[in-house]
Amino acid sequence: MKKNWLLIAGVALLAVAAVLMVNSANNQSQVTAIKNANQSTVQTPAPPQHDHSATAKTMPAHFEVPPSKSSLGPTLDPASFTGITRDAYHAAREIPVTLAQLPCYCHCDQGFGHKSLYSCFQDDHASHCDVCVREALLALKLEKEQKLTAAQIRDTIVTQYSQ
Repeated sequence: MKKNWLLIAGVALLAVAAVLMVNSANNQSQVTAIKNANQSTVQTPAPPQHDHSATAKTMPAHFEVPPSKSSLGPTLDPASFTGITRDAYHAAREIPVTLAQLPCYCHCDQGFGHKSLYSCFQDDHASHCDVCVREALLALKLEKEQKLTAAQIRDTIVTQYSQ
């Protein structure tokens, strides 16, 4: 008789434990559902922010620290070109360290492995690229006429060409 009561008590305990586990699981799923519902209805758009890390990720290659002029290597001879292309190759010879600190927004760093805007003038790439030419001429103008630093010129280039 004593064994029967123990057996009945054991089965009853197992039943109670099973009921508690099922209720606990149901409560947990209800809490999760409520949280998800609250999040979807309470979410508000984040205020607009300028994401500097996104700009950094998409900004083409350039030198952050000014390289020495001698480390850059030569550009092609401006006399080999005409018009504004010649002027841009002259600019590369006149302000090489500045151009090395500028990104080129034709994204030739990806296609040609260029390290900066200056790299575009070490081969004939710039002679076929309006972006390279215009960036170099803008950089020369900003440095000579407005006396801007390479960092200020870079900010102007990024603002104008990164769109």
